[in-house]
Amino acid sequence: MRHPVFQRGFFIFVKKLIVKNLIFLIMTMGSLNACTSGSPDLTLLAGTYTTGNSHGIYAYRFDPATGEFQQLDSTASRNPSFLAVSAADNMIYAVNESGPASGLAVFVADRKNGKLEPVRVLENPGADPCHVAVEPSGKYVVTADYSSSTVTVFSPGAETIRHRWEFTGSGPDTLRQKAPHIHCVVFSPDGGHLFATDLGTDHIYVFSNNGPDAPILSDTVVLDPGSGPRHLVFNKKGDMAYLINELSGTITVFTHNNGKLERIQSITADTLEARGSAHIALSGDGDCLYASTRLKGDGLVTFSIDRETGMLTKKGFQPTGSHPRHFLITPDDRWILVSCKNENHIEIFRRNTQNGLPEDTGKRIPVDQPVCLIAL
Repeated sequence: MRHPVFQRGFFIFVKKLIVKNLIFLIMTMGSLNACTSGSPDLTLLAGTYTTGNSHGIYAYRFDPATGEFQQLDSTASRNPSFLAVSAADNMIYAVNESGPASGLAVFVADRKNGKLEPVRVLENPGADPCHVAVEPSGKYVVTADYSSSTVTVFSPGAETIRHRWEFTGSGPDTLRQKAPHIHCVVFSPDGGHLFATDLGTDHIYVFSNNGPDAPILSDTVVLDPGSGPRHLVFNKKGDMAYLINELSGTITVFTHNNGKLERIQSITADTLEARGSAHIALSGDGDCLYASTRLKGDGLVTFSIDRETGMLTKKGFQPTGSHPRHFLITPDDRWILVSCKNENHIEIFRRNTQNGLPEDTGKRIPVDQPVCLIAL
């Protein structure tokens, strides 16, 4: 017969063992679930040029766990070369980059099935809008109009045009800089200022976002002659800005404070001097900056970012298909999707989260002349 003290100690030991194993089982099941489920599927929208077989905007379901994709829907739109989503009302804005027939198309998006319901198309008196941005609170929408040298401000839903700025001037490149070419409009993260890059005159125009119906032009940043500023991006904090220059193939690094840009670095992205640098984006973790280059040696250039100074160091180069005009880093930082216009497909790269370098999966999303990607 066992002693009562021994029995009580034995039962306590067994109870602790059961609890320990139960906790381990729960943790293991949770880990397995996290590994198998991954991030929620993304709904992607691809804007295209419609001069070939494409008829507009294409919607896809993308699985961040596997990199697999499925086309959901497509919507007719004329040359929707850049897209933006309004967080305030779930509207999608697409520029119609079509010379004298240019406009701004508005859709309501269903995030589950990718369907876009047309709302309206408002003719843009400017020519060839190539970029669009939604004011953070949703009070207006802005386009960069490449061929007419204008910045156009639309009311929410693009019901009316509220204001237009038309710029003058030229640059030293007699082929590409005969006139102003507004290429990008972007708001600072705090929404206090709007910035418009002018490829034709090597300027960045700065607008204060304190007007009742439209921003107010407040400053001009003068850049290196012949650089051809194209796309500008801010870090999440908003104290750093990075500019890709299409013609010089350089990236200009700025500090930013309340609308003021101060240049601290210029570093080469396009070592082949192809004069076709295109898009620029930051990883969500803030560790890397990526830039696409075209026309010679097409690909993605990876830079590491110094967390103290914000300055760049070149880290690697990843070849891509022809004409990588635009690319998207998925919200989970695990994928880089590259719109290769001349290849008629979107290339899927896995982003190495340890070193930030893209790794080609060999997977391709077929679509005619893709030039812009956004995630809903």
